[in-house]
Amino acid sequence: MTDSGGRILGLDYGARTVGTALSDPLFLTAQPLEIIRRKEETHHRSTLRRLAEIVSTYDVRLIVLGLPLNMDDSVGERAVKTLAFRDILEARLSLPVVMQDERLTSVTAEEVMRESGVRREDYGKYVDSIAAAIILQDYLNAHERKDSGDN
Repeated sequence: MTDSGGRILGLDYGARTVGTALSDPLFLTAQPLEIIRRKEETHHRSTLRRLAEIVSTYDVRLIVLGLPLNMDDSVGERAVKTLAFRDILEARLSLPVVMQDERLTSVTAEEVMRESGVRREDYGKYVDSIAAAIILQDYLNAHERKDSGDN
């Protein structure tokens, strides 16, 4: 996952928001962090500035970015924009960015909020950061350390 120390940052990239989540230092769990909002999809300056602050504050060593493939595995317009954002992230933050299939994460995030008693009108306050946590948790589960001492 990462060479030593640090954390992993999960991102759910949307047209006007970027949901963020962080791993714990042992790479076992993902927790929602915040939602970064922007007025225009192509205005990345403040988003990148905030992500750089998060990377520095939490000693992030790897970024996991959700890839919104179509249900038939094809790459649609949203996925193309997400891949372009990956290239910007790698260039500006000098960190590796891995892609993680994010199909149905927003649906799962809404289920989590409903089960947690979040009012439907408040979903927008949380859905993107919860989706980022689901994306990151899926990555962590798929890359669980084999040397973790399992008997």
